[in-house]
Amino acid sequence: MAHPIKHFITITRHRHKVIEHCFCAGIGWQGLFHDLSKYSPAEFIPGARYYAGDRSPGELQRKDVGYSEMWMHHQGRNKHHYEYWFDYVPAARGYAPVKMPVRYVAEMFCDRMAACKIYQKEKYTDRSALDYFMGGHARERMHPETAALLQSWLSVLAEQGEKAAFQTVRAAVRKKTY
Repeated sequence: MAHPIKHFITITRHRHKVIEHCFCAGIGWQGLFHDLSKYSPAEFIPGARYYAGDRSPGELQRKDVGYSEMWMHHQGRNKHHYEYWFDYVPAARGYAPVKMPVRYVAEMFCDRMAACKIYQKEKYTDRSALDYFMGGHARERMHPETAALLQSWLSVLAEQGEKAAFQTVRAAVRKKTY
């Protein structure tokens, strides 16, 4: 059963949390444009159809039909997703991950933290995003330097809290370097 209102509320709460985090990370303007594609028919309609409230609707669409068209649409239009950053690499003689610009890694950091807060609710801790990252396969699929940078920021969040993590991210964003 589709839940368009619940889906709208969830994606909007998530987006507002990411915007808040992006301002803390020094990329506020960028945060204002975060995940606008989720409101497009290509993403919103299947998102409402597969809404669960505790995980991405893309996971449920993938289980139902074998792939997630909404996810492919989303990650192909949003530069804060590492999947966007695959290109033909002559040295690899094929498609491979490329190093993400630091400002998009910063947005990915904000996105992951916000997603954990929205989906885990009262179970969220500063360690949640690191645990999710370490338990998944994204680390192996990203460019190694991108994965190392994101992991280092998530580790600061887990060990020292949000204030220290945002300070660390802001410093890297200002330098525009890993």
